[in-house]
Amino acid sequence: MLREQILEDIKSAMKSGDTFKRDALRMVNAALKQVEVDERIKLSDERVISILQKEIKSRVDSVEAYKKGGRDDLVKKEQGEIELIKTYLPAELSDDGLKDEIKKIISETGACGMKFMGEVMKLAKERIGTKVSGKRLSEAVKKYLA
Repeated sequence: MLREQILEDIKSAMKSGDTFKRDALRMVNAALKQVEVDERIKLSDERVISILQKEIKSRVDSVEAYKKGGRDDLVKKEQGEIELIKTYLPAELSDDGLKDEIKKIISETGACGMKFMGEVMKLAKERIGTKVSGKRLSEAVKKYLA
């Protein structure tokens, strides 16, 4: 499971003295533990992936703020964490693959126009799931419905 892999990587980072990887993975692990404690559940890989995507989004937002503030040192740190977290995510769907999936969903539902966005998004999330970020999925659905 993905959760166990993260814990193993924390241990190996501690043994090798890689403080950046250790600290970044500890923060990710804390976010995972918080959800487990709050909801009293054991996380599935799908749920871990969605939490990892939220962690990436949070760091992307931080990068923007740090760029505006002229904090290049913190920008590099956040970008490093983003790249590290991405290694635990499944490979993203290619642009062509995403286009094909969305066009197939649109033709199946008979959707035409933006008023069907919710319906198409719901079906797309079920089928595509964690293979693409929510933002990228939303932008693609808008593009092909317009």
